[in-house]
Amino acid sequence: MQSKKEKIVVISGAGISAESGLAIFRDADGLWQKYAVEELATPEAFAANPELVHRFYNALRKQAAAACPNAAHLAIASLEQHYQVVVITQNVDDLHERAGSTKVIHLHGKLCEARSSRNPELVEYIGDVELTEHDTAADGSALRPNIVWFGEEVPAMITAIEEVESADKILVVGSSLQVYPAASLLSYAHHKAEKVLINLESPDFISEYRFLQGKAATEVPKLVASWLGMAAINPTKFV
Repeated sequence: MQSKKEKIVVISGAGISAESGLAIFRDADGLWQKYAVEELATPEAFAANPELVHRFYNALRKQAAAACPNAAHLAIASLEQHYQVVVITQNVDDLHERAGSTKVIHLHGKLCEARSSRNPELVEYIGDVELTEHDTAADGSALRPNIVWFGEEVPAMITAIEEVESADKILVVGSSLQVYPAASLLSYAHHKAEKVLINLESPDFISEYRFLQGKAATEVPKLVASWLGMAAINPTKFV
């Protein structure tokens, strides 16, 4: 009887998307510099000025659609050849999916989706379409980005916690994981799980993690090669 595949949980943050040119969340259309977060990324902001909020997220959506998965995304997807892999991402782009990862949990929502402003469960795929304040959901309410805004609960956290608890290996990449609630995921990891952190800077919780300092697109393929039992490889293999 075939043995059960080991489970790898990847927790990814802004750093991995930055290497695909998406280090721009706070730069989209220059709006983040011109307006406070309360005017762009809260339910109250959307109710007060939906045109402004849509303009901000339309710019983000356009940038994300134009970006391509990098070597780190592709290497992570390749782990599915021999492992059960779950990606938990803080990012709102779909680069992991486009790289080939089949199980991705988005903690903060997805730019390529929109939802009813009345019913969070009424979600629809919009791709890179630009939304306006006149667009409505199937229930007649205003259509809003399917993004978890400041002050809102993170509905995917329960599922994410369950995945982390049962992981044999955990890879944190492109994130210092100092922002809650995502940072709390680390406390649910099994003490025997192999834990690796790849980031440009070393965070405070490094004691339990093997720290590999560097760019995701360089270091992730190296780690993946070792986990897959391959010889040292050039990251361009995953481009």
